[in-house]
Amino acid sequence: MRFQRVSKAVAVGAAMALALSACAPGGGGDPAASESGAAGGNGSAEVTNSGLADLGDITTKDGAINVSIGAPEFLSYNGFTPNTYSTYNSGIVDRMFAGFSYFGTDGTLYPNEDLGSYEKVSDDPLTIKYTINENAVWSDGTPITVADSVLAWGVQNLNLNEGGDKEKPLFNSVSVDLGDTVPKGPQGDVAGKEFTVEFAAPDPDWALQSWMLHPAHVVAKEAGMSTEELANAILAGESDKLKEAAEFWNDGWVTNPGTLPDEAISPVSGPYKLGSWKAGESVTLVANEEYYGTPAATKELTFRFVEDAAMVQALQNKDLDVINPQPTVDTLSQLEALGDQINIQKGDTLTWEHLDFNFTEGNAFTNLELRRAFAMCVPRQNIVDNLIKPLNPEAIVMNAREVFPFQDNYEDVVSASYDGRYDEVDIEGAKKILEEQDAVGTKVRIGYSAPNERRTNQVAAIKSSCDEAGFEIEDDGDAKFFAPGGAQDRGDYEVALFAWAGSGQISSGQNIYATGKPQNFGKYSNEQVDAEWETLATSLDPAVHQEQVKKIEKLLWDDLYGIPVFAHPGLSASGSDIQNVRHTATQDQIVWNANQWVRAE
Repeated sequence: MRFQRVSKAVAVGAAMALALSACAPGGGGDPAASESGAAGGNGSAEVTNSGLADLGDITTKDGAINVSIGAPEFLSYNGFTPNTYSTYNSGIVDRMFAGFSYFGTDGTLYPNEDLGSYEKVSDDPLTIKYTINENAVWSDGTPITVADSVLAWGVQNLNLNEGGDKEKPLFNSVSVDLGDTVPKGPQGDVAGKEFTVEFAAPDPDWALQSWMLHPAHVVAKEAGMSTEELANAILAGESDKLKEAAEFWNDGWVTNPGTLPDEAISPVSGPYKLGSWKAGESVTLVANEEYYGTPAATKELTFRFVEDAAMVQALQNKDLDVINPQPTVDTLSQLEALGDQINIQKGDTLTWEHLDFNFTEGNAFTNLELRRAFAMCVPRQNIVDNLIKPLNPEAIVMNAREVFPFQDNYEDVVSASYDGRYDEVDIEGAKKILEEQDAVGTKVRIGYSAPNERRTNQVAAIKSSCDEAGFEIEDDGDAKFFAPGGAQDRGDYEVALFAWAGSGQISSGQNIYATGKPQNFGKYSNEQVDAEWETLATSLDPAVHQEQVKKIEKLLWDDLYGIPVFAHPGLSASGSDIQNVRHTATQDQIVWNANQWVRAE
């Protein structure tokens, strides 16, 4: 399973994911649902569903398109570690790596036929057959084979560890459960193009598992092994033979800002590859000439690291061609003032803002009564009215974590799990709790990735209200809050303000709320929550999923894991001469189909 974090608002706040993100998509496939729209191409193409447009037989056009999805620096070619798995970094690296599926604009899952195909061959046990495109190669010309899928399984396998201790996995991966989910790993000739995977239990998100990540032949060479030796050691669970391979996978692609890893160790499987990196300024991707699928529409794609407040002016000046700023009233007004110079993309998103407590030992909010007092004084309705409704008049305070207000089952879930006790600010109730707990004056540092105008305004609103109740709220926004070694990483905060960004994965929340999971950053633990997630994650029955979500939501409200605030409105814009830019509700954001962007003739 995959999850993403970002530190921007509106499509973020440190946005982690509600769902598994697809890697660089290819073409085609028949989804279960569709929508209509229009797009252009090197020529012009009609969009008949929420997936990628069919651009026909195209060639890569010379030129460059400049895009900004935010100010944070590029982190790494390997974006699958806890310290590099962010929405910003994934926005770049997902253009370089192919997966077996991708999400359309509405969260519909499509097969990526460029890389290959998959089919369910058995329900009991759940067994899936994958076939890799016969022509699929890494950008260095090495065939993409089953060994690459074995490596993907291995890095997500806690059974590959030091001394039999699952708390000490060899691979520092953001996803860790695939070794137990699929105990035997990919079965097939490791040098071949076909493999099957057999699940230990029903998995509602089986089509979202990541079976293609990084090049096995590179990892093997750096570890002094052949590709076959590496794959066989992983399948045999021979941890002692894999230490050097894991060390390279964990750190071998980490470089100083502005320095790309050597091209010999960083081949890609998608339509773009790394071209250049200017620290603090930009990363440029160039078309992968060895790509076996539909080629990139434009030769160069440059990601510029631009603050939200500067994006509109840069778009107007044509320094940027596509922007994905934080939606604010001022930003929308500025964009609308540009008239027909630009196109504006708006819509719902599967991204939601929340306040998460820190449950590490010694933190004030290990006390449930203090969590209740804080929830009583957070002015959620005021925040939505002032910051979100001007962008989306239909916006409401969000009272769930696993479903969104615009989804059909939202009211059913909320009515079964939440009684409205924190809908209205209750200063007197909060004061009473603080006095009873002898906790008047409790300091609450609210951390988030700064600068971020909307989050700064949220913290100001919370401070105005909660200080009155007896808390001492501190704005702890910091550009490095979510960075490796930052306050969140150190557990040096009381409340974290960010957003989870998703695509509709059924069981992704297990990685966030269950004990010991990689994205349970606040170290929350509740045995009943763990058990309810396990029931949900091992059922293929939608009725079971719905009932389990109700149970989980109620437990998380009763225990106050954190406080949901609102669903993000989506806003992006592009120059009027850039074709095929399309809004998506998913965590992939506006760059989800950047390989199809092209400047009009």
